[in-house]
Amino acid sequence: MREVDATIARRLDSGVPLVGEVARYIIASGGKRLRPVLLLLTCGALGCASEQRFNLAAVVEFIHTATLLHDDVVDESTLRRGKATANEVFGNPASVLVGDFLYSRAFQMMVETGSMRVMQILADATNVIAEGEVLQLMNIRDTALDEAAYLRVIRSKTAKLFEASCRLAAVLAGSPAAMEESCAEYGQSLGTAFQIIDDVLDYEGDAAELGKNLGDDLREGKVTLPLIVAMQRGTPEQAALVRHAIESGRTDELPAILRIVQGCGALEQARGVASEQARRAVQALQGFAPNPYTESLLELSAQLLQRRS
Repeated sequence: MREVDATIARRLDSGVPLVGEVARYIIASGGKRLRPVLLLLTCGALGCASEQRFNLAAVVEFIHTATLLHDDVVDESTLRRGKATANEVFGNPASVLVGDFLYSRAFQMMVETGSMRVMQILADATNVIAEGEVLQLMNIRDTALDEAAYLRVIRSKTAKLFEASCRLAAVLAGSPAAMEESCAEYGQSLGTAFQIIDDVLDYEGDAAELGKNLGDDLREGKVTLPLIVAMQRGTPEQAALVRHAIESGRTDELPAILRIVQGCGALEQARGVASEQARRAVQALQGFAPNPYTESLLELSAQLLQRRS
């Protein structure tokens, strides 16, 4: 990861000072670096020591950071990772344009691998992520959204880059197609579980630990799994209150919504769906050689379900 961070710092250089300033602001603001970690761990599990793993780990972090910059503008967010968002500090135009810079720099870096397969994976991933963002936008304040439609969004918007990170490791390792698909399955399942837990924490987490405001999803009209389940399991009056809060985007009813979501078992059911996704991730690792990297991938599947931020 030190090598990845050094690569990130080096490739953020630009002749336009504001580009580096905004990009460094959001990249230096913390974050789990989970996608680069996944790529490096999967490379280790497959016995791959290619120098390109550091370059591609930086690429997936740039793509992820670009999506964050754009997301915060679309969502009108003011807080991320406990700090003011880049759009709050630098304004929307700078955030959008620097996000574009990070996308284009990522594509410059992936060309350096000289691999059409690498470029195909990342081009497909960025396209699917963009589709997921648009799909989520279309679903805003749609209280008829069901679990299947919700999962479709998060598999596109969030899990796709997890999947791509693990698939890239298999390509770098020269793994056979079956192993590449196992890596992709691990990444997609882990990414899906990660996003479900993220959505659960919006209704049971601690704002200081999360680094964002509780109830942001509700304010933005995002129909996440805890709300879908609450509308299914709550009383007619409770379901009506949740629907009204989603449709209006008002958070003055947030304490009541929290009581409903926490009291009807919605969070437990959502965590159960996340646990099933984590189980699928573990299953995908069955054909991997036993080594410390594989053990870390297995441990990550379990730890993800316990996270509080």
